[in-house]
Amino acid sequence: MKFKLAPSLLAADFWNLEKAILPAVEAGADVLHIDVMDGHFVPNLTMGPIVPKALAGKTDAILDVHLMVTNPENFITDFAKAGAHWISFHVEAATHAHRVSQQIRDAGCKPGIAINPGTPIAHLEAMIDHVDFVLLMSVNPGFGGQKFIEATYQRLAQLNALIEKSDNTPFIQVDGGVGVANIGRLYQAGVRCAVAGSSVFGKGDPGQAVRELLAEVEKHDA
Repeated sequence: MKFKLAPSLLAADFWNLEKAILPAVEAGADVLHIDVMDGHFVPNLTMGPIVPKALAGKTDAILDVHLMVTNPENFITDFAKAGAHWISFHVEAATHAHRVSQQIRDAGCKPGIAINPGTPIAHLEAMIDHVDFVLLMSVNPGFGGQKFIEATYQRLAQLNALIEKSDNTPFIQVDGGVGVANIGRLYQAGVRCAVAGSSVFGKGDPGQAVRELLAEVEKHDA
Protein backbone atom coordinates (compact mmCIF):
# COMPACT_ATOMS: atom_id res chain seq x y z
CA MET A 1 0.00 0.00 0.00
CA LYS A 2 0.99 3.62 -0.45
CA PHE A 3 2.86 5.02 2.56
CA LYS A 4 0.67 7.03 4.92
CA LEU A 5 1.72 9.61 7.48
CA ALA A 6 -0.48 9.84 10.58
CA PRO A 7 0.01 12.98 12.68
CA SER A 8 -0.91 12.28 16.30
CA LEU A 9 -3.39 14.76 17.69
CA LEU A 10 -2.04 14.11 21.19
CA ALA A 11 0.78 16.54 20.32
CA ALA A 12 -1.45 19.16 18.70
CA ASP A 13 -2.56 22.46 20.18
CA PHE A 14 -6.17 21.86 21.19
CA TRP A 15 -6.77 25.59 21.46
CA ASN A 16 -6.12 25.80 17.72
CA LEU A 17 -6.85 22.25 16.59
CA GLU A 18 -8.24 23.20 13.19
CA LYS A 19 -5.23 25.42 12.42
CA ALA A 20 -2.92 22.54 13.35
CA ILE A 21 -4.72 19.82 11.43
CA LEU A 22 -5.59 21.48 8.11
CA PRO A 23 -2.03 22.43 7.06
CA ALA A 24 -0.84 18.91 7.90
CA VAL A 25 -3.58 17.28 5.83
CA GLU A 26 -3.12 19.70 2.93
CA ALA A 27 0.62 18.90 2.93
CA GLY A 28 -0.09 15.20 2.43
CA ALA A 29 -0.94 13.61 5.78
CA ASP A 30 -3.46 10.89 4.92
CA VAL A 31 -4.39 9.85 8.45
CA LEU A 32 -5.18 11.57 11.76
CA HIS A 33 -4.15 9.48 14.74
CA ILE A 34 -6.34 9.76 17.84
CA ASP A 35 -4.81 8.39 21.05
CA VAL A 36 -7.42 7.23 23.52
CA MET A 37 -6.10 6.58 27.04
CA ASP A 38 -8.16 5.59 30.05
CA GLY A 39 -5.74 6.30 32.92
CA HIS A 40 -5.76 2.58 33.73
CA PHE A 41 -4.13 0.62 30.91
CA VAL A 42 -1.69 3.54 30.56
CA PRO A 43 -0.93 6.29 33.10
CA ASN A 44 -2.64 9.08 31.25
CA LEU A 45 -6.18 10.22 30.42
CA THR A 46 -6.88 11.77 27.04
CA MET A 47 -9.75 12.10 24.57
CA GLY A 48 -13.07 10.42 23.90
CA PRO A 49 -15.45 10.04 20.92
CA ILE A 50 -16.14 13.77 20.90
CA VAL A 51 -12.85 14.32 19.03
CA PRO A 52 -13.46 12.10 15.98
CA LYS A 53 -17.09 13.28 15.97
CA ALA A 54 -15.86 16.87 15.66
CA LEU A 55 -13.51 15.93 12.82
CA ALA A 56 -15.78 13.60 10.86
CA GLY A 57 -16.75 15.10 7.52
CA LYS A 58 -14.45 18.10 7.96
CA THR A 59 -11.51 16.47 6.18
CA ASP A 60 -10.81 13.56 3.85
CA ALA A 61 -8.20 12.17 6.24
CA ILE A 62 -8.67 8.71 7.71
CA LEU A 63 -9.59 8.89 11.41
CA ASP A 64 -7.38 6.36 13.16
CA VAL A 65 -8.40 5.60 16.76
CA HIS A 66 -5.80 3.91 18.96
CA LEU A 67 -7.42 2.42 22.06
CA MET A 68 -4.93 2.30 24.92
CA VAL A 69 -7.61 1.11 27.30
CA THR A 70 -8.66 -1.79 29.47
CA ASN A 71 -11.71 -3.63 28.10
CA PRO A 72 -11.49 -2.16 24.57
CA GLU A 73 -14.73 -3.89 23.59
CA ASN A 74 -16.61 -1.29 25.64
CA PHE A 75 -15.32 1.61 23.50
CA ILE A 76 -15.74 0.39 19.93
CA THR A 77 -19.38 1.22 19.24
CA ASP A 78 -19.08 4.82 20.42
CA PHE A 79 -15.95 5.52 18.39
CA ALA A 80 -17.33 3.86 15.28
CA LYS A 81 -20.50 5.96 15.53
CA ALA A 82 -18.33 9.05 16.02
CA GLY A 83 -16.71 8.52 12.63
CA ALA A 84 -13.59 6.39 13.19
CA HIS A 85 -12.30 4.55 10.12
CA TRP A 86 -9.59 2.48 11.79
CA ILE A 87 -9.64 1.20 15.38
CA SER A 88 -6.69 -0.53 17.01
CA PHE A 89 -6.56 -2.16 20.44
CA HIS A 90 -3.79 -3.73 22.47
CA VAL A 91 -3.11 -7.45 22.53
CA GLU A 92 -2.17 -6.98 26.20
CA ALA A 93 -5.60 -5.52 27.03
CA ALA A 94 -8.01 -7.88 25.30
CA THR A 95 -9.10 -11.13 26.92
CA HIS A 96 -10.94 -12.14 23.74
CA ALA A 97 -8.93 -10.46 20.98
CA HIS A 98 -10.59 -12.30 18.08
CA ARG A 99 -13.99 -11.16 19.28
CA VAL A 100 -12.84 -7.55 19.62
CA SER A 101 -11.40 -7.58 16.10
CA GLN A 102 -14.66 -8.90 14.70
CA GLN A 103 -16.60 -6.33 16.70
CA ILE A 104 -14.54 -3.56 15.05
CA ARG A 105 -15.12 -5.03 11.59
CA ASP A 106 -18.85 -5.41 12.23
CA ALA A 107 -18.94 -1.72 13.24
CA GLY A 108 -17.65 -0.82 9.77
CA CYS A 109 -14.04 -0.04 10.71
CA LYS A 110 -10.66 -1.58 9.91
CA PRO A 111 -9.37 -3.54 12.93
CA GLY A 112 -5.77 -3.25 14.09
CA ILE A 113 -3.86 -4.96 16.86
CA ALA A 114 -1.30 -2.96 18.86
CA ILE A 115 1.63 -4.31 20.82
CA ASN A 116 3.88 -2.71 23.45
CA PRO A 117 7.70 -2.71 23.26
CA GLY A 118 8.01 -5.23 26.09
CA THR A 119 5.62 -7.80 24.63
CA PRO A 120 7.12 -10.54 22.42
CA ILE A 121 6.08 -10.38 18.76
CA ALA A 122 5.07 -14.04 19.02
CA HIS A 123 2.03 -12.91 21.03
CA LEU A 124 0.57 -11.60 17.75
CA GLU A 125 0.65 -14.95 15.98
CA ALA A 126 -2.97 -15.86 16.70
CA MET A 127 -4.21 -12.45 15.52
CA ILE A 128 -2.30 -11.86 12.27
CA ASP A 129 -5.06 -13.47 10.19
CA HIS A 130 -7.78 -11.39 11.82
CA VAL A 131 -6.65 -7.77 11.50
CA ASP A 132 -5.99 -5.25 8.74
CA PHE A 133 -2.95 -3.71 10.39
CA VAL A 134 -0.48 -4.14 13.25
CA LEU A 135 0.49 -1.14 15.37
CA LEU A 136 4.01 -1.65 16.69
CA MET A 137 4.72 0.71 19.57
CA SER A 138 8.25 2.12 19.41
CA VAL A 139 7.91 3.81 22.81
CA ASN A 140 6.10 2.74 25.94
CA PRO A 141 2.56 4.07 25.53
CA GLY A 142 1.05 6.80 27.64
CA PHE A 143 2.88 10.01 26.78
CA GLY A 144 4.05 11.84 23.67
CA GLY A 145 7.54 13.12 22.97
CA GLN A 146 9.43 9.99 24.01
CA LYS A 147 12.66 8.71 22.47
CA PHE A 148 12.42 6.01 19.80
CA ILE A 149 13.41 2.54 21.05
CA GLU A 150 16.10 1.23 18.68
CA ALA A 151 15.15 -2.42 19.28
CA THR A 152 12.07 -1.65 17.19
CA TYR A 153 14.02 -2.48 14.03
CA GLN A 154 14.67 -6.02 15.27
CA ARG A 155 11.02 -6.33 16.21
CA LEU A 156 10.01 -5.13 12.74
CA ALA A 157 12.08 -7.92 11.21
CA GLN A 158 10.32 -10.44 13.45
CA LEU A 159 6.92 -9.01 12.59
CA ASN A 160 7.60 -9.08 8.86
CA ALA A 161 8.65 -12.73 9.15
CA LEU A 162 5.42 -13.52 10.99
CA ILE A 163 3.32 -11.78 8.34
CA GLU A 164 5.15 -13.57 5.53
CA LYS A 165 4.05 -16.92 6.99
CA SER A 166 0.43 -15.79 7.09
CA ASP A 167 -2.24 -15.92 4.39
CA ASN A 168 -3.17 -12.38 5.46
CA THR A 169 -1.09 -9.26 4.75
CA PRO A 170 -1.84 -6.62 7.39
CA PHE A 171 0.14 -3.44 6.94
CA ILE A 172 2.53 -2.27 9.66
CA GLN A 173 2.08 0.98 11.58
CA VAL A 174 4.71 2.32 13.98
CA ASP A 175 4.04 4.83 16.75
CA GLY A 176 6.54 6.65 18.95
CA GLY A 177 9.61 8.78 18.42
CA VAL A 178 9.20 8.97 14.65
CA GLY A 179 10.96 11.87 12.91
CA VAL A 180 13.07 12.83 9.91
CA ALA A 181 16.05 10.94 11.33
CA ASN A 182 14.38 7.53 11.22
CA ILE A 183 11.22 7.60 9.07
CA GLY A 184 13.12 6.59 5.93
CA ARG A 185 14.70 3.59 7.60
CA LEU A 186 11.33 2.61 9.05
CA TYR A 187 9.84 2.69 5.57
CA GLN A 188 12.62 0.45 4.29
CA ALA A 189 11.92 -1.92 7.19
CA GLY A 190 8.34 -2.41 6.03
CA VAL A 191 6.41 0.33 7.82
CA ARG A 192 3.56 1.65 5.69
CA CYS A 193 1.95 4.02 8.19
CA ALA A 194 4.00 6.11 10.60
CA VAL A 195 2.48 7.98 13.51
CA ALA A 196 4.25 11.27 14.18
CA GLY A 197 3.27 13.62 16.98
CA SER A 198 5.92 16.02 18.22
CA SER A 199 7.78 15.92 14.90
CA VAL A 200 4.67 17.36 13.21
CA PHE A 201 2.89 19.48 15.79
CA GLY A 202 5.95 20.38 17.84
CA LYS A 203 7.21 22.46 14.95
CA GLY A 204 6.11 25.96 14.04
CA ASP A 205 4.62 24.85 10.72
CA PRO A 206 2.85 21.43 10.71
CA GLY A 207 2.52 21.52 6.93
CA GLN A 208 6.25 21.97 6.40
CA ALA A 209 6.97 19.26 8.95
CA VAL A 210 4.74 16.83 7.03
CA ARG A 211 6.45 17.69 3.75
CA GLU A 212 9.88 17.07 5.27
CA LEU A 213 8.83 13.69 6.68
CA LEU A 214 7.30 12.56 3.40
CA ALA A 215 10.38 13.74 1.51
CA GLU A 216 12.53 11.44 3.64
CA VAL A 217 10.29 8.51 2.74
CA GLU A 218 10.59 9.36 -0.95
CA LYS A 219 14.39 9.37 -0.68
CA HIS A 220 14.30 5.79 0.58
CA ASP A 221 11.67 4.58 -1.89
CA ALA A 222 14.11 2.93 -4.26
